[in-house]
Amino acid sequence: MLKAIHAQENAAAARQKAQAVIARIREMKLTRAAEVIESGIEETLRYHHFPAEHHIHLRTNNPLERIMREIRRRNRVAGCFPDGNSALMLVCARLRHSSFTKWGTRRRMDMSRLREADLAQPQEQAPF
Repeated sequence: MLKAIHAQENAAAARQKAQAVIARIREMKLTRAAEVIESGIEETLRYHHFPAEHHIHLRTNNPLERIMREIRRRNRVAGCFPDGNSALMLVCARLRHSSFTKWGTRRRMDMSRLREADLAQPQEQAPF
């Protein structure tokens, strides 16, 4: 049901779907779950404020999942560690290696679209 909310074309449709999901969850007597969804729906739909090409990159965490999968793979090969520092050193070495490879330097979003959107909006003065 939660995936259906984020699969909507625009923010208005996603909000309508969220209300339908919340109503359905309340019918299932899961009031606490409905409250959590209701209180956090605007935060989870914030990616709709960005250009449409960026939505898939903002609403998924595939790059992070890829890094974590690589770290787990390396930890399984090493087996056990004598202390926490040795495990930390292995993780840091893997992250350092990933950041310098082609995969680590690849751009996933065209930031020029964000600059265009930022320039189109009037600049608000900071409250301080």
